[in-house]
Amino acid sequence: MATLPATAPKQPIISIRNVTKRFGAVAAVDNISLDIMPGEFFVLLGPSGCGKTTLLRMIAGFEVPTEGQIIIDGHDMAHVPPNKRPVNMVFQSYAVFPHMTVTENVGYGLRIARVASSEIKSRVEEALALVKLDGFGDRRPDQLSGGQRQRVALARSLVMRPKVLLLDEPLSALDAKLRAAMQFELADLQEQVGITFVTVTHDQDEALSMAGRIAVINRGLVAQLAAPSDLYEFPANRFVADFIGSVNLFDGRLVIDEPDKAVVDCPEIGRIYLNHGVTGPHDANVHVALRPEKIAMIPEAKGKPSAPECPEGDNIAHGQIRGMSYLGDITIYEVKLDTGRVIRVSRPNLSRYDQEDFTWDDKVWLSWHGSSPIVLLS
Repeated sequence: MATLPATAPKQPIISIRNVTKRFGAVAAVDNISLDIMPGEFFVLLGPSGCGKTTLLRMIAGFEVPTEGQIIIDGHDMAHVPPNKRPVNMVFQSYAVFPHMTVTENVGYGLRIARVASSEIKSRVEEALALVKLDGFGDRRPDQLSGGQRQRVALARSLVMRPKVLLLDEPLSALDAKLRAAMQFELADLQEQVGITFVTVTHDQDEALSMAGRIAVINRGLVAQLAAPSDLYEFPANRFVADFIGSVNLFDGRLVIDEPDKAVVDCPEIGRIYLNHGVTGPHDANVHVALRPEKIAMIPEAKGKPSAPECPEGDNIAHGQIRGMSYLGDITIYEVKLDTGRVIRVSRPNLSRYDQEDFTWDDKVWLSWHGSSPIVLLS
């Protein structure tokens, strides 16, 4: 009986190998290596000036690496100009031509490439349908909303059928509500066309909502590369924990570390008990990250200042509410602990009427499970 050949492992569409980019003495990108797979929605995330846009521009060919290799679809891009690379780029400003109609804007690249008129027409119509702009072909950019202009820029890139679409802060010019809607539309569009998307953003919510994987960039280095949920729940270091989502961070000392438990002595909140080991050196200086939504808040019963039986059980702290921010789906509380440290607690607003009535200056008990804190060694 003949044996079937083993399925060949999928090869990266982009390989970045030990890439460095220096501007004078400054390394904007510092020896980065990573692979991006075909059909992936990949996000480069980081604060302004971290090197993410420089890395994207090197993939596009607008910047040349000082050191290292960029390989796209199996070919070294060292001497390949931007217009010969199997990529297309959507810029932050969209860069649509104001004197052209939507149809003319989208078909511009095809005309430059001398594609037959009949094919241009069909491909433009297909691209406009993909971005939900059917019937808008005769309009000019000044007759469109910001979101529609962004879709024109997307269609103009997609019509060229690139293997990789590069997007530089594609939603930054939109208002908050439209930006949130377009995050889902971009993810859906990428799923439909199956093209690899590589997006640069500084907006963590945008990255978490769209990406399959995220590379968090800090000072030209990859701080962590992982799926969105892993970045949030299992950050590799203090920078990632602080940058991704809201978090309370405490400095402490690892005083007990066993396979099924650990204890960190944190002067600002007291001892933090974990129901798992950390595998760190004894007496090591560590950081403890505690997400606001992992903390339960219980009113202090009048005349009963002693600690209650807490539902979370493993950890407890006492404090007083010093600030509140109602955000519709959640309420954020700032609680000043007895030690003087202020921490954030978030509570979902699940019902219109059945919420506990917390307000300013209320004394409360806080508790959290032993699996909730994240201990970071760096």
